[in-house]
Amino acid sequence: MTVEPVTLAILLVAILVAAILLRAPIGLAMAVVGAVGYVALSGSAGLLAYLSSAWPDKFLSYDLAIIPLFILMGHLATRSGISTALFAASNAWIGHWRGGLAMAAVAGCAVFGSISGSSIATASTMSKVALPEMRKHAYSPALSSGALAAGGTLGILIPPSIVLIIYALLTEQNIVKLFLAATIPGIMAVLGFIIAIAVIVRLKPDAAPVQARAGLSVRLASLKEIWHIVSIFVIVLGGIYGGFFTPAEGASIGVVLTGLAGLLTRRLDLGALVGSLVDTASASAMIFAIIFGADLFNVAIALSRLPLALSDWFAAADVAPMTVLLLIVVFYLVMGCVMDSLSMIVLTVPVFFPTMMTLDFGLLPEHQALWFGILTLVVVEVGMITPPVGMNLFVIAAIARDIPTRAIFQGTIPFILAELTRVGLLIAFPALSFWLVRVWS
Repeated sequence: MTVEPVTLAILLVAILVAAILLRAPIGLAMAVVGAVGYVALSGSAGLLAYLSSAWPDKFLSYDLAIIPLFILMGHLATRSGISTALFAASNAWIGHWRGGLAMAAVAGCAVFGSISGSSIATASTMSKVALPEMRKHAYSPALSSGALAAGGTLGILIPPSIVLIIYALLTEQNIVKLFLAATIPGIMAVLGFIIAIAVIVRLKPDAAPVQARAGLSVRLASLKEIWHIVSIFVIVLGGIYGGFFTPAEGASIGVVLTGLAGLLTRRLDLGALVGSLVDTASASAMIFAIIFGADLFNVAIALSRLPLALSDWFAAADVAPMTVLLLIVVFYLVMGCVMDSLSMIVLTVPVFFPTMMTLDFGLLPEHQALWFGILTLVVVEVGMITPPVGMNLFVIAAIARDIPTRAIFQGTIPFILAELTRVGLLIAFPALSFWLVRVWS
């Protein structure tokens, strides 16, 4: 019995989702299902020809070098004690506010996320630093864990972001412009989380007792501990935005500067350096395996012409573009509860992106691509803290074993509401995603 290509594609997607729910390794699942689909559509000879020609070219791509470099930069920053200095500085300046420790944790996550580019690394590292301090000052477990889980998501959007780089590679967009496009939404996230904390402590004052104000000398001393961090941030992103070097060159410079900072402050020894290299190799291999599997699966989906059929269906049904966008957003919100962010991006963007680019939102194609990318990452952020399987929730639960999972889930609710508000603003005002790009260009 012959199966229609589109029907086969839908069946492949269903099998893949089932494999993911059964906790099969995502890269392996996508590769196996994609290979089966490719053979069914083009034969085994076609699959072998594709693997022999396309993959050597893809893995020799200059752009892919950005990923392990930024990962290494993040691991060096983690092992150099940068997170401790960031939290101490934030705490010195705003810790005396009610809820100030939680706000300081969010601020620390924002800066650390800009260096590490990873949500899980940001949540894990900052939790080890900030949670003991919040316990010491009798902060409620829900507020402490919720703020850190939410703050960790900033690593996925604030440049340089690994997931943002992968989106750029999947959709052939300019990485520098995507970094710029993420700036305003990233600032909105930080402000939204701080406002959420302010509202929580206003309604429940006992959730965050007030602590003493740090003296001016303590505040100034805290800045001396982070000047090199700020310098790295300015040099790397400023150099990329200013066109002085490419993103890959910027990542290389960032690795060197972060390593030097760790050595000069005597917080990075040979063991930490070797550990950073091993962790980078492990994380890079995992990401490349996912990229390999996703590419094979997405090629099979492309051969089935499912993305084209989807676009044609929406056009024939005369569905309003905004309705299509809202359906995609709802899909991401639901899938974010059961799937990690990277897997969701590599699996869905090749299907949804062509559909989005055929819809008329009254925007330039480049601006529409940037808008969709930023909006997608913001919605994926929500999935990182959405029960039952938001990745950051389990990171916090693994570190704070004394905090009940229920309290962690409850603690994230105000921050999820803040994120949904940001999603609404980005949908209503697309220019928030590309205004800086327009000015920069």
